[in-house]
Amino acid sequence: MLKKERHTQIIKQINLHNKVLSSHLSVELKVSEDTIRRDLSELAAQGQVIKTHGGALSISYHFPKQEARVYAREAKQEIAKKAVSLLRNGIIVLTEGGTTMMEMVKLIPKTLEATFFTISPSISLELAEYPLLTVVLIGGQLDMSAQICIGEKPVTELNDINVDLCFLGANAIDANEGLTEVDWRVAQVKKAMIKSAAKLVVLTISEKLNSTHKMRVCDSKKIHHLITELDPEDEQLEGYRNNIIML
Repeated sequence: MLKKERHTQIIKQINLHNKVLSSHLSVELKVSEDTIRRDLSELAAQGQVIKTHGGALSISYHFPKQEARVYAREAKQEIAKKAVSLLRNGIIVLTEGGTTMMEMVKLIPKTLEATFFTISPSISLELAEYPLLTVVLIGGQLDMSAQICIGEKPVTELNDINVDLCFLGANAIDANEGLTEVDWRVAQVKKAMIKSAAKLVVLTISEKLNSTHKMRVCDSKKIHHLITELDPEDEQLEGYRNNIIML
């Protein structure tokens, strides 16, 4: 594979999953980790990715309010419209961060009276623009790559709340393997989020369907709603239909 083709594949994987590890890219692209590290350094110098220890981040995920950088923004806006349709006055909601979640927050009706818990500082600031919402930031150590709070403190706080809906983005989702993550610490916080909610709503662009990472978050049976940009009857969703409501 030529370097240009390799760079294209790397950028696609980073845009899809927000964060990638050099070790994973090495296996997928069948090159050495040294080669991947050089590739990531070049892409970072060009301003196309953010290089981190052991991997790289999507620029659109790290700076979610820079709309021009958001990957698959139209698809995420369609997902956001569907997600907002689940909100009602008096509802208690829990969210994580990310570009799809940011698109959803932007579409919340100004007349909505609800309570939002979030582990994302950037989402909490966006929610603070709505005068009728009560916004609670679940605090802790800020993970600079995932842009959410992680560690024992948020897990403890999440164990003490009960919410109606938990909105999670999908780093990777598969009908058999369920939701999976790259980072073990992020996975633990997401598990606590799911445990605190009556219903789990997963938001994902269709490109992430049938993908997996190493860290398990939950199996598909725990997902109540799966929201993609696709028509709910689309054949790509066939394997996900058992016990899941498609939007």
